[in-house]
Amino acid sequence: MRHRLFVSGLALFALMVVMAIFADFLATHSPVQVRARFRFRPPSLDNFFGTDNFGRDIYTRVVYGARLSISIGFAVVLLTAIAGTTIGLISGYFRRLDNLVMRVMDALMAFPTIILALALAAALGPSAFNIVVALSAVYTPRVARVVRASVLVVREADYVHAAHAVGASNLRIMLEHILPNSMAPLVVQLTFVFAYAVIAEAVLSFLGVGPPPPTPSWGSIIAEGKDYIREAAWITLFPGIAIAMTVLGLNLLGDGLRDVLDPRMNVESR
Repeated sequence: MRHRLFVSGLALFALMVVMAIFADFLATHSPVQVRARFRFRPPSLDNFFGTDNFGRDIYTRVVYGARLSISIGFAVVLLTAIAGTTIGLISGYFRRLDNLVMRVMDALMAFPTIILALALAAALGPSAFNIVVALSAVYTPRVARVVRASVLVVREADYVHAAHAVGASNLRIMLEHILPNSMAPLVVQLTFVFAYAVIAEAVLSFLGVGPPPPTPSWGSIIAEGKDYIREAAWITLFPGIAIAMTVLGLNLLGDGLRDVLDPRMNVESR
Protein backbone atom coordinates (compact mmCIF):
# COMPACT_ATOMS: atom_id res chain seq x y z
CA MET A 1 0.00 0.00 0.00
CA ARG A 2 3.06 2.29 0.11
CA HIS A 3 3.35 2.04 -3.66
CA ARG A 4 1.78 5.18 -5.12
CA LEU A 5 1.05 3.78 -8.59
CA PHE A 6 -0.68 0.75 -7.13
CA VAL A 7 -2.80 2.80 -4.72
CA SER A 8 -3.76 5.36 -7.37
CA GLY A 9 -4.77 2.68 -9.85
CA LEU A 10 -6.65 0.72 -7.22
CA ALA A 11 -8.59 3.82 -6.14
CA LEU A 12 -9.62 4.72 -9.70
CA PHE A 13 -10.62 1.18 -10.58
CA ALA A 14 -12.46 0.69 -7.27
CA LEU A 15 -14.45 3.84 -7.99
CA MET A 16 -15.63 2.42 -11.32
CA VAL A 17 -16.43 -0.97 -9.77
CA VAL A 18 -18.50 0.66 -7.01
CA MET A 19 -20.35 2.68 -9.64
CA ALA A 20 -21.09 -0.52 -11.58
CA ILE A 21 -22.25 -2.49 -8.54
CA PHE A 22 -24.47 0.24 -7.12
CA ALA A 23 -25.78 1.56 -10.45
CA ASP A 24 -29.39 1.01 -9.34
CA PHE A 25 -28.87 3.27 -6.32
CA LEU A 26 -26.66 5.89 -8.00
CA ALA A 27 -28.88 6.38 -11.05
CA THR A 28 -31.25 9.34 -11.00
CA HIS A 29 -33.41 8.40 -14.02
CA SER A 30 -34.23 5.41 -16.19
CA PRO A 31 -31.37 4.63 -18.59
CA VAL A 32 -33.75 3.84 -21.48
CA GLN A 33 -36.72 6.16 -20.92
CA VAL A 34 -37.27 8.49 -23.89
CA ARG A 35 -38.30 12.04 -22.96
CA ALA A 36 -38.55 14.01 -26.19
CA ARG A 37 -39.25 17.37 -24.55
CA PHE A 38 -35.95 17.15 -22.58
CA ARG A 39 -33.71 16.64 -25.62
CA PHE A 40 -30.19 18.13 -25.60
CA ARG A 41 -30.41 19.63 -22.13
CA PRO A 42 -26.95 20.72 -20.90
CA PRO A 43 -25.56 19.45 -17.57
CA SER A 44 -27.65 20.69 -14.63
CA LEU A 45 -28.70 19.70 -11.13
CA ASP A 46 -31.51 17.59 -12.57
CA ASN A 47 -29.36 15.99 -15.28
CA PHE A 48 -25.77 15.94 -14.02
CA PHE A 49 -24.27 15.07 -17.45
CA GLY A 50 -27.09 16.52 -19.59
CA THR A 51 -29.42 14.61 -21.90
CA ASP A 52 -29.05 13.06 -25.36
CA ASN A 53 -31.03 13.34 -28.58
CA PHE A 54 -33.82 11.19 -27.09
CA GLY A 55 -33.96 13.09 -23.81
CA ARG A 56 -32.31 10.24 -21.87
CA ASP A 57 -30.16 11.12 -18.88
CA ILE A 58 -26.47 10.76 -19.81
CA TYR A 59 -25.33 10.39 -16.20
CA THR A 60 -27.63 7.40 -15.67
CA ARG A 61 -26.58 5.82 -18.95
CA VAL A 62 -22.88 6.26 -18.09
CA VAL A 63 -23.46 4.66 -14.67
CA TYR A 64 -25.23 1.67 -16.20
CA GLY A 65 -22.63 1.57 -18.96
CA ALA A 66 -20.02 1.04 -16.25
CA ARG A 67 -21.87 -2.09 -15.14
CA LEU A 68 -21.81 -3.46 -18.69
CA SER A 69 -18.17 -2.62 -19.38
CA ILE A 70 -16.88 -3.89 -16.02
CA SER A 71 -18.93 -7.09 -16.33
CA ILE A 72 -17.62 -7.77 -19.83
CA GLY A 73 -14.08 -6.99 -18.68
CA PHE A 74 -14.30 -9.41 -15.76
CA ALA A 75 -15.77 -12.14 -17.97
CA VAL A 76 -13.05 -11.67 -20.59
CA VAL A 77 -10.32 -11.77 -17.94
CA LEU A 78 -11.78 -14.94 -16.41
CA LEU A 79 -12.09 -16.83 -19.71
CA THR A 80 -8.76 -15.55 -20.97
CA ALA A 81 -7.01 -16.54 -17.74
CA ILE A 82 -8.41 -20.07 -17.86
CA ALA A 83 -7.75 -20.65 -21.56
CA GLY A 84 -4.43 -18.81 -21.74
CA THR A 85 -3.04 -20.42 -18.58
CA THR A 86 -4.01 -23.89 -19.74
CA ILE A 87 -2.50 -23.42 -23.20
CA GLY A 88 0.66 -21.73 -21.91
CA LEU A 89 1.19 -24.33 -19.18
CA ILE A 90 0.82 -27.27 -21.54
CA SER A 91 2.93 -25.64 -24.25
CA GLY A 92 5.74 -24.67 -21.90
CA TYR A 93 5.86 -27.98 -20.04
CA PHE A 94 5.53 -30.47 -22.91
CA ARG A 95 8.28 -29.67 -25.38
CA ARG A 96 6.80 -31.79 -28.16
CA LEU A 97 3.63 -29.70 -28.19
CA ASP A 98 5.35 -26.34 -27.79
CA ASN A 99 6.11 -25.60 -31.43
CA LEU A 100 2.68 -26.63 -32.74
CA VAL A 101 0.67 -24.79 -30.08
CA MET A 102 2.73 -21.60 -30.27
CA ARG A 103 2.48 -21.45 -34.05
CA VAL A 104 -1.29 -21.47 -33.74
CA MET A 105 -1.07 -18.68 -31.15
CA ASP A 106 1.26 -16.72 -33.43
CA ALA A 107 -1.22 -17.09 -36.29
CA LEU A 108 -3.99 -15.61 -34.14
CA MET A 109 -1.73 -12.77 -32.99
CA ALA A 110 -0.85 -11.94 -36.60
CA PHE A 111 -4.31 -10.41 -37.06
CA PRO A 112 -4.87 -6.85 -35.76
CA THR A 113 -6.71 -7.16 -32.47
CA ILE A 114 -9.71 -4.98 -33.25
CA ILE A 115 -10.11 -6.37 -36.77
CA LEU A 116 -10.19 -9.96 -35.51
CA ALA A 117 -12.54 -9.07 -32.64
CA LEU A 118 -14.79 -7.17 -35.05
CA ALA A 119 -14.93 -10.13 -37.44
CA LEU A 120 -15.74 -12.60 -34.67
CA ALA A 121 -18.33 -10.34 -33.07
CA ALA A 122 -20.00 -9.65 -36.40
CA ALA A 123 -20.11 -13.37 -37.21
CA LEU A 124 -21.54 -14.30 -33.80
CA GLY A 125 -24.06 -11.46 -33.65
CA PRO A 126 -24.52 -8.36 -31.46
CA SER A 127 -24.78 -9.37 -27.79
CA ALA A 128 -22.74 -9.02 -24.60
CA PHE A 129 -22.04 -12.77 -24.49
CA ASN A 130 -20.71 -12.81 -28.05
CA ILE A 131 -18.50 -9.82 -27.28
CA VAL A 132 -17.00 -11.75 -24.36
CA VAL A 133 -16.36 -14.78 -26.57
CA ALA A 134 -14.79 -12.69 -29.32
CA LEU A 135 -12.51 -10.71 -27.01
CA SER A 136 -11.50 -13.83 -25.06
CA ALA A 137 -10.44 -15.52 -28.31
CA VAL A 138 -8.44 -12.44 -29.29
CA TYR A 139 -6.54 -11.99 -26.00
CA THR A 140 -5.95 -15.65 -25.09
CA PRO A 141 -2.77 -15.91 -27.23
CA ARG A 142 -1.22 -12.96 -25.37
CA VAL A 143 -1.80 -14.58 -22.00
CA ALA A 144 -0.68 -17.99 -23.28
CA ARG A 145 2.67 -16.57 -24.40
CA VAL A 146 3.26 -14.86 -21.05
CA VAL A 147 2.47 -18.06 -19.11
CA ARG A 148 4.59 -20.17 -21.45
CA ALA A 149 7.60 -17.87 -20.98
CA SER A 150 7.32 -18.23 -17.19
CA VAL A 151 6.86 -22.00 -17.38
CA LEU A 152 9.97 -22.38 -19.55
CA VAL A 153 12.01 -20.78 -16.77
CA VAL A 154 10.34 -22.44 -13.79
CA ARG A 155 10.46 -25.99 -15.20
CA GLU A 156 14.26 -25.89 -15.06
CA ALA A 157 14.30 -25.06 -11.34
CA ASP A 158 15.89 -27.52 -8.90
CA TYR A 159 12.67 -28.17 -7.00
CA VAL A 160 10.97 -29.26 -10.24
CA HIS A 161 13.80 -31.70 -10.98
CA ALA A 162 13.52 -32.95 -7.40
CA ALA A 163 9.79 -33.55 -7.90
CA HIS A 164 10.57 -35.56 -11.02
CA ALA A 165 13.17 -37.55 -9.11
CA VAL A 166 10.71 -38.64 -6.40
CA GLY A 167 8.21 -39.79 -9.01
CA ALA A 168 5.62 -36.98 -8.96
CA SER A 169 3.20 -37.03 -11.89
CA ASN A 170 3.30 -34.40 -14.60
CA LEU A 171 -0.10 -33.05 -13.55
CA ARG A 172 1.00 -32.69 -9.93
CA ILE A 173 4.24 -30.97 -10.91
CA MET A 174 2.39 -28.51 -13.18
CA LEU A 175 -0.31 -27.64 -10.65
CA GLU A 176 1.69 -27.67 -7.39
CA HIS A 177 5.15 -26.50 -8.44
CA ILE A 178 5.15 -24.75 -11.81
CA LEU A 179 1.83 -22.89 -11.96
CA PRO A 180 2.00 -21.17 -8.52
CA ASN A 181 5.50 -19.87 -9.35
CA SER A 182 4.37 -18.54 -12.72
CA MET A 183 1.47 -16.45 -11.44
CA ALA A 184 3.15 -13.06 -10.98
CA PRO A 185 3.53 -12.21 -14.71
CA LEU A 186 0.04 -13.63 -15.34
CA VAL A 187 -1.62 -11.36 -12.76
CA VAL A 188 0.06 -8.28 -14.23
CA GLN A 189 -0.88 -9.27 -17.78
CA LEU A 190 -4.52 -9.81 -16.82
CA THR A 191 -4.84 -6.24 -15.55
CA PHE A 192 -3.78 -5.01 -18.98
CA VAL A 193 -6.14 -7.49 -20.66
CA PHE A 194 -8.95 -5.98 -18.57
CA ALA A 195 -8.04 -2.51 -19.84
CA TYR A 196 -7.81 -3.76 -23.44
CA ALA A 197 -11.21 -5.44 -23.07
CA VAL A 198 -12.87 -2.22 -21.85
CA ILE A 199 -11.48 -0.27 -24.81
CA ALA A 200 -12.31 -3.03 -27.30
CA GLU A 201 -15.88 -3.35 -26.01
CA ALA A 202 -16.34 0.41 -26.42
CA VAL A 203 -14.93 0.27 -29.95
CA LEU A 204 -17.14 -2.66 -30.95
CA SER A 205 -20.21 -0.95 -29.48
CA PHE A 206 -19.27 2.26 -31.29
CA LEU A 207 -19.12 0.29 -34.56
CA GLY A 208 -22.51 -1.28 -33.92
CA VAL A 209 -21.58 -4.91 -33.11
CA GLY A 210 -21.85 -4.59 -29.35
CA PRO A 211 -24.93 -5.13 -27.18
CA PRO A 212 -27.97 -3.94 -29.16
CA PRO A 213 -29.85 -0.70 -28.30
CA PRO A 214 -31.21 0.55 -26.02
CA THR A 215 -28.65 -1.19 -23.76
CA PRO A 216 -26.44 1.59 -22.34
CA SER A 217 -22.83 1.10 -23.36
CA TRP A 218 -20.08 3.68 -23.28
CA GLY A 219 -19.21 3.01 -26.91
CA SER A 220 -22.80 3.21 -28.13
CA ILE A 221 -23.40 6.44 -26.18
CA ILE A 222 -20.41 8.01 -27.92
CA ALA A 223 -21.63 6.70 -31.28
CA GLU A 224 -25.10 8.22 -30.73
CA GLY A 225 -23.60 11.58 -29.76
CA LYS A 226 -20.99 11.92 -32.50
CA ASP A 227 -23.45 13.58 -34.88
CA TYR A 228 -24.25 16.25 -32.29
CA ILE A 229 -20.76 16.84 -30.91
CA ARG A 230 -20.81 20.56 -31.78
CA GLU A 231 -24.24 21.26 -30.30
CA ALA A 232 -24.13 18.78 -27.39
CA ALA A 233 -20.54 17.80 -26.68
CA TRP A 234 -21.47 16.42 -23.25
CA ILE A 235 -23.03 13.32 -24.86
CA THR A 236 -19.61 12.07 -25.97
CA LEU A 237 -17.50 13.80 -23.33
CA PHE A 238 -18.65 12.00 -20.18
CA PRO A 239 -18.61 8.38 -21.44
CA GLY A 240 -15.18 9.15 -22.90
CA ILE A 241 -13.99 10.32 -19.49
CA ALA A 242 -15.40 7.15 -17.91
CA ILE A 243 -13.46 4.98 -20.37
CA ALA A 244 -10.27 6.98 -19.78
CA MET A 245 -10.58 6.73 -15.97
CA THR A 246 -11.16 2.98 -16.08
CA VAL A 247 -8.27 2.28 -18.42
CA LEU A 248 -5.94 4.64 -16.55
CA GLY A 249 -6.79 2.98 -13.25
CA LEU A 250 -6.15 -0.50 -14.66
CA ASN A 251 -2.85 0.55 -16.25
CA LEU A 252 -1.62 2.15 -13.03
CA LEU A 253 -2.74 -0.94 -11.13
CA GLY A 254 -0.87 -3.20 -13.54
CA ASP A 255 2.29 -1.09 -13.38
CA GLY A 256 2.13 -1.10 -9.60
CA LEU A 257 1.63 -4.86 -9.44
CA ARG A 258 4.54 -5.39 -11.82
CA ASP A 259 6.84 -3.38 -9.56
CA VAL A 260 5.61 -5.02 -6.35
CA LEU A 261 5.72 -8.60 -7.65
CA ASP A 262 9.13 -8.24 -9.31
CA PRO A 263 11.80 -8.81 -6.62
CA ARG A 264 14.36 -7.00 -8.76
CA MET A 265 12.47 -3.73 -8.46
CA ASN A 266 13.26 -1.42 -5.57
CA VAL A 267 9.76 -0.58 -4.44
CA GLU A 268 10.94 1.60 -1.58
CA SER A 269 12.55 4.01 -4.07
CA ARG A 270 9.08 4.91 -5.31
